[in-house]
Amino acid sequence: MTSTAGERRAAVLGAPIAHSLSPVLHRAAYDELGLTNWSYDRFEIDEAALPGFFAGLGPEWAGLSLTMPLKRAVIPLLDAISDTAAGVEAVNTVVFTEDGRRVGDNTDIPGMVAALRERGVEQVDSAAILGAGATASSALAALARICTGEVVAYVRSEARAAEMRRWGERIGIDVRTADWSQAARALHAPLVVATTPAGTTDALVAAVPECPATLFDVLYDPWPTALAARWSAHGGAVVSGLDLLVHQAVLQVEQMTGRSPVPVDAMRKAGEHALAAR
Repeated sequence: MTSTAGERRAAVLGAPIAHSLSPVLHRAAYDELGLTNWSYDRFEIDEAALPGFFAGLGPEWAGLSLTMPLKRAVIPLLDAISDTAAGVEAVNTVVFTEDGRRVGDNTDIPGMVAALRERGVEQVDSAAILGAGATASSALAALARICTGEVVAYVRSEARAAEMRRWGERIGIDVRTADWSQAARALHAPLVVATTPAGTTDALVAAVPECPATLFDVLYDPWPTALAARWSAHGGAVVSGLDLLVHQAVLQVEQMTGRSPVPVDAMRKAGEHALAAR
């Protein structure tokens, strides 16, 4: 990979990756910060191709964003990872230091906390999680910072339930699991975090209570989800996947560029414009 003098590069990696809004958000931040010599691209990279990609990176590279399926696959390629990333065994950010080290972090977790705080949610006494995948483990870690009581995870299998309980023990938060058939009960929690793929929660729309509290739906395309639309119609607060994407990207830009404050509003507007154009 060739570079020009003074160029600084970053990119998002994953498979698939064409849908990613990360380039839009990071480039918007670079424009606002006047970083004219910075570029941010996307590369379709799977687990098998990841070591070779790393081997080809030159000194112009400042950092990488990682999405599925690379958040765990990247760990053996790194020199160090943060406690946050280690807690959930998932890295979504790699920074290349001046002395050549590869340092991994997870900005999804503080990004979730920041997105909730922006909507006025700083502490809850209980919460519910819909789903049990990689995003659900990050949601658990985020809830460990703001939830003072029990978290109930609604899952589809005992294997998933056992996995969520193990994550709870590891992270240090009280997790109870329930079968997905009871997921409508989740909607009465003070905070509901939906981490499932598109369409999964559509069947729960009719169960949205008359006065719902806060829904954090990690999807952003298509938006709004049927659940988020009904939640808003009933007067509940909704935090979107775009809110999460923006706040975790803010932290990535800070780490990769060393610049702060990062223009949150400009990044969000760029993301909204890109989604509207799809």
